[in-house]
Order: sequence, then C-alpha cells, then structure tokens
Amino acid sequence: MKAILNLHNTILGGIAGKLEPWFLPTLARFTFAATLLVYFWNSATLKLGDGIFDISFNAYAQIFPVTFEALDYDPDQLSLLHKLVAYAGTYAEFILPALLLIGLFTRLAALGMVGFVAVQTFVDITGHHADETTIGAWFERIPDSLIMDQRLFWFAILMVLFSRGGGPLSVDRLIGLK
Repeated sequence: MKAILNLHNTILGGIAGKLEPWFLPTLARFTFAATLLVYFWNSATLKLGDGIFDISFNAYAQIFPVTFEALDYDPDQLSLLHKLVAYAGTYAEFILPALLLIGLFTRLAALGMVGFVAVQTFVDITGHHADETTIGAWFERIPDSLIMDQRLFWFAILMVLFSRGGGPLSVDRLIGLK
C-alpha cells in the first residue's frame, strides 16, 4: 500500500507542481472572461442612458427596486447617495471585469467583484423578490439555481484570483505585482 501511495504522490505531485504557479490563476481568468465578462458588461450597458456619463431609468430600477417603486419611478426624487451608488455600481460593472480580463490589480478587482456579487445577490433576493427556485439551495440534487449554485461558482473563481493573483499572462506580472 505504501508503494501505491508513494507512486500516487510522486506522479500526481509532480504534475501538480508543474501546474501550480500558473494553471489556476490562468484558468480562473479564462473562465471569468468566457462566462461572466459579457454578462456584467451587458448588465452595465443596460444601466447607461444617452451617454457614457448618463445613468438610465434601468439603473435605478435594478439597483433600488423597492425605493424606486415607492417614489413612483421618478429619479428626481432619489437622494444624492442613491445616484452616487447607481453610478458607482454601473461603472464597477465595466471596470472590475475589464481589470480581471487584462489581469491588472487582479486581487483588488476580484475582491471588488466578490463585494459586487454579494450586493447583487442581496438586491436580487430582497429587492427583486427572487423566488425559491431562483434562489435554490446547497446540498440538494438540483445544481442549477441562479443564485445559490451559480454564484458559489462565481465566488470560487473570484477567490482563486484574489488568493493567486492574475498569473503569468497578466499585466500584474508585467509590472511586478504578485
């Protein structure tokens, strides 16, 4: 048995050792770009008004659904704080994914995206009143709920980027960040 364990450790440990410095961060950035980049950019685009510095009706409806409804969907009645949050949220959906795509300030951008997804999840559940099926549950037989299941995968990818950085194919590496 000891010989089998040693063989296992030698072969798989050697392979993992070769993959370790570059594989996980590269795979995580590729996975983010292939699955979530366009999702976030499209969401941000829906929040823009007539120009790049104009926030649309949709931004307030998506970010503050309960408050906006209570104000009869009149953006002029929103506070300055509401407007600042809408601008920050909209531009974060453009900037943070772009930083992850090129691997610039990857750890900070990944941490920002974790916070963004946490707020998005809170708003989806409390503001948009996501139903039980959409929310889902862990440790069940159905692995495709839009919130609990999918966002756990998002969180896992983002935490790899937070803990490992952008990897060798990143601007971080070119400028000396780890």
